[in-house]
Amino acid sequence: MYKILVVDDEEHIREVLKEYAEFEGHEVDEASDGMQAIEMAKAKDYDIIIMDIMMPRLDGYSACKEIRKFKQTPMMMLSARGEEYDKLFGFEIGIDDYVVKPFSPKEVMARINAIVKRNSASSAPAASNDVEKFEGLEINFVSRNVYIDGEKANLTPKEYDLLFYLVRNKNIALTRNKLLEEVWGYDFFGDDRTIDTHIKMLRNNLGPYRKFIVTLRGLGYKFEV
Repeated sequence: MYKILVVDDEEHIREVLKEYAEFEGHEVDEASDGMQAIEMAKAKDYDIIIMDIMMPRLDGYSACKEIRKFKQTPMMMLSARGEEYDKLFGFEIGIDDYVVKPFSPKEVMARINAIVKRNSASSAPAASNDVEKFEGLEINFVSRNVYIDGEKANLTPKEYDLLFYLVRNKNIALTRNKLLEEVWGYDFFGDDRTIDTHIKMLRNNLGPYRKFIVTLRGLGYKFEV
């Protein structure tokens, strides 16, 4: 059973998602705006938050950034806006998925299951070494911490997932499709630029150790040491 927070100013949307989630045995709370969502996220731990973007008082992007200051709960954004810019901006601030309205409730539930399971798996102890070091880059899989020359890096949840997967498969050529399949769990919206955008953000956060992430032209990427 998952604890789910559905945040949307449209009551009908909340009711539909709640009905499908409860049918699968999950517990659902509702919020009608971003401010209410922040307060509820402070008071209770959720397995995932489903957040609309365009809402009164406080929009979904702003609410997501505020929640990220104190919790790393997985988040799925809902929006009637399907432009690539909106999707990539959401990924940059740390969301896990972006669903365009109108949507299929069954598909949303499938995505919720994939996100929560993936998040649980990434939080479990690694089967390989708990800590990997490459010069001044230190990666702790168990605590999900990354240190650059002794200072803790501030990565988004998806950047952590992407880096961990690259490191666990170091020196192996990985296609963009393989990264989408393994890190996201499915093809988000059929666009390789999802990977490229996250690789760019990850490299920026790794500073001098960005050199370990090698671009394989026309194929994908490799963590090369």
